[in-house]
This record gives sequence, structure tokens and C-alpha cells, in this order.
Amino acid sequence: MSTTTATEASMAEYYARRAGEYEKVYLKPERQADIRALEAALPEPFAGRRVLEIACGTGWWTPHGAARATHWLATDLNPETMAVAQAKPMPAAVEFRRVDAYTLDGLREDERFDAAFAGFWWSHVPLSRLPGWLATLHARLASGARVLICDNRFVPGSNIALSRRDAEGNTYQQRTLDDGSTHEVLKNFPTREQAFAALGPRARDPRWTDYTHYWLLDYALA
Repeated sequence: MSTTTATEASMAEYYARRAGEYEKVYLKPERQADIRALEAALPEPFAGRRVLEIACGTGWWTPHGAARATHWLATDLNPETMAVAQAKPMPAAVEFRRVDAYTLDGLREDERFDAAFAGFWWSHVPLSRLPGWLATLHARLASGARVLICDNRFVPGSNIALSRRDAEGNTYQQRTLDDGSTHEVLKNFPTREQAFAALGPRARDPRWTDYTHYWLLDYALA
């Protein structure tokens, strides 16, 4: 059995190795009502918009968000997870591309969007990198762009227990994959107040919705 430390480099390796089993997390019985509610919440905000999806992973949320979009660019760093997404039926508006979520390297210099979606990515961003990531994302968006971000709430018994907290305040989980390998994964669980503080004044009329297992953040870019 191998053990991997959760550095930012090893996160990419972890998700590449997890690609084939990733969607087991969406099959947990206690989460089904929340998942259906999130799926239903995604199409309307993106209707008629050009949307940038950050870290699409295996593409679970992509067809729901893209259902009424004019164009939907689903991006991810890992070819392994993106291959799972690309094998699924998708709306005609969807395009896939390998793009680094932190730098957005892989986008054309002139590409701009009037909406963005990030599902289950915020929780994996180290706290020290959160302001920079948000600034990079916002720089690619038009004024008034609609942004939706969703992620996990911590629910004992449904979420993997936290294994430690570092000096910066990031929290971690020890995860075991089907191949027996264990990985320390950075997984933060922000509160509404912490998320709003991270967004700062560029987020106009931010709205936070708590579900039992997830949260949804919705705002317009000032």
C-alpha cells in the first residue's frame, strides 16, 4: 500500500487515479435529494450564456448546467477524468479542453465568458491561493457575469473524517482508493461568512443556499 501527501502536484495524480471510481460519491443514498436539487438549480442561471466550467472532473454536473447555455467550455487538468466526461451524452453547446484551473492556461488570450461554474473545486484550493484563483477567474468574465459555485458541507457519517488542520487553517482527509493506495487530500469546508469574505466587493448580491450535504453560492460580477 502506498501513501501520498496532499501537495498540489499530488492532487492531480490522486484525481487521475480516482477517475474510474469518482462518481461513487454521487450514489450515496443520503445525498440523493440534495443532488437532484442541485441538478435542477443549474440550467436556468446559465440559459443563453457563454459559460466557463472550472475543474469539470467526470462531468456529472456539466449536462445539467449546459442544458440551456449558448456555449459551455468544460475544463480540467486531468485527461483521465475528462475522458470519463467526454464519453457521456452532452448538450451540443459543450466543448472540452484541458486547462489549468489556477492559471487558466489553455484558454485563448481573447476568450471571455459571461458566466462561470465551479463544482467541488473551491474546497480543494489552499486558503492562501483562493484570492489569486478568484482574481484569475474574474479576469476572464464580463461585467455582470453570473457565477455559481457548489461544494460539500461537512456531515459526520457521510463525509470522511478530517485527519488534520495545517498552520494556515486548511483541513485534510485520508482517502483510500479501490487500488489500496491512500492519499492525504486537502478538503476545506468554508462557512457562508468565510466565502463572502473571500469574494470581496466584486461579488454583487451574493446568495448562499445550504442543503443538507452541499452548499451553493450564486453571485453576479460587479
